Amino acid sequence: MKNVKAIIFDAYGTLFDVNSAAEKCKDKIGDKWEPFANFWRTTQLEYTWLRSLMGRHKNFWQITEDSLDKSMKAFKIEFSMRDELLDLYKVLSPFKEVQETLKTLKEKKLKLAILSNGTPSLLNELVKSNNLENLFDDIFSIEEVGIYKPNSKVYDMPVKKYKIRKDEIAFLSANTWDVSGGGNYGYQAVWVNRNNNIFDNLDFKPKLEIKNLSGLLSEL
Repeated sequence: MKNVKAIIFDAYGTLFDVNSAAEKCKDKIGDKWEPFANFWRTTQLEYTWLRSLMGRHKNFWQITEDSLDKSMKAFKIEFSMRDELLDLYKVLSPFKEVQETLKTLKEKKLKLAILSNGTPSLLNELVKSNNLENLFDDIFSIEEVGIYKPNSKVYDMPVKKYKIRKDEIAFLSANTWDVSGGGNYGYQAVWVNRNNNIFDNLDFKPKLEIKNLSGLLSEL
């Protein structure tokens, strides 16, 4: 990882555990909480891609609501839990190494930013609720360009803001499609492979594969 001037993080699944909302309700949902959480996340992502392809944009929070409604029907979860699950999604838990890793990177005087599908208000609330607001220089939302990842307009934003080359950005994501999107765009893309998954065949191999964010520290 050479000539890195900015480190950009995906938010959902990379910094914050997207399953933590459902996990906090597992006593009510029961053993199906994890398949339900995975279904909700998969549907949410599918809706972002489909809406981008159709040119029918809705913001990420609206998509989160729409995908939750489908998921609750699919798993026969009481509709009375809807508001609770949505409230918990606004304050998802970070992965355990996130804060310390960000503090260490901040000391290296590198630009640190989030590049996410989330709306600005949703991302700001998420960062603030987890006491991370002083660690990021910028929070980039796709709402600025009106289309979801992996469209190149999204990955353009940090390059234009910082006036640096694409390969001077280290981009970290736990989502293989996002790593491929950023990597094909020109970032030094790093895969945060927390669950020993298999990488997609999308004409890109990650610059680096790490188990969690702290694995980046020894590579800089």
